[in-house]
Amino acid sequence: QVQLVESGGGLVQAGGSLRLSCATSGIFFKINDLAWYRQVPGKQRELVAVIRSSNRTTYANSVKGRFTISRDNPKNTMHLQMNSLKPEDTAVYYCAADRWYITTNPSHWGQGIQVTVSA
Repeated sequence: QVQLVESGGGLVQAGGSLRLSCATSGIFFKINDLAWYRQVPGKQRELVAVIRSSNRTTYANSVKGRFTISRDNPKNTMHLQMNSLKPEDTAVYYCAADRWYITTNPSHWGQGIQVTVSA
């Protein structure tokens, strides 16, 4: 059974930092591409950051230079370090994993975790 479990969310003031983690099980972690998405009620889910099995990373323009995605293959865990947070970063954040379609239709999703940035 595949499981992705996010942790590390919460409430932070603008300018602060949070580190999200995504613990996985049931997938061949090191060959999967991984990503963080976020969603605000009433809006489409937004791709925030991707880390490929090759460790190549890409970021949404809105978070470039502030967020860092990383993976720990031996621990089957992914992280998102979020610095200089802004109120517009407030959303439910989801981790995702897929072998081929991480930017279009990931097969595996976490349950989501709330991040709230106060002004």
